[in-house]
Amino acid sequence: MSLTFYQYPQCGTCRNAKKWLDEHDLSYEAVHIVNDPPSKEVLKGLYEKSGLELKKFFNTSGKKYRELGVKDKIKTSTEEELLELLASDGMLIKRPIVTDGEKVTVGFNEEQFATTWKN
Repeated sequence: MSLTFYQYPQCGTCRNAKKWLDEHDLSYEAVHIVNDPPSKEVLKGLYEKSGLELKKFFNTSGKKYRELGVKDKIKTSTEEELLELLASDGMLIKRPIVTDGEKVTVGFNEEQFATTWKN
């Protein structure tokens, strides 16, 4: 199983997730989420496969999130508008995102990773 691992190398949570993936010998393609953010279409697919609310894809603790007042925008924007906003700046996206094309995890939770990604 090959995974796509959307991450920001300076992010401690991403480093912990990477360490977990490496310790469990899982192969992945690392994608720098800021330099090469997923497109609106890719984000839509990840969102639909994740089963999560779209707001869970936002990095709510990020500076950009606060600067742009995204908390208020989430309440009034359409799904399309929110996906466009996410795709516009990788710093707005909660990370890491891991996918095998079918399953998707957002953020890092060791228990969730073990359930989802351990063979």
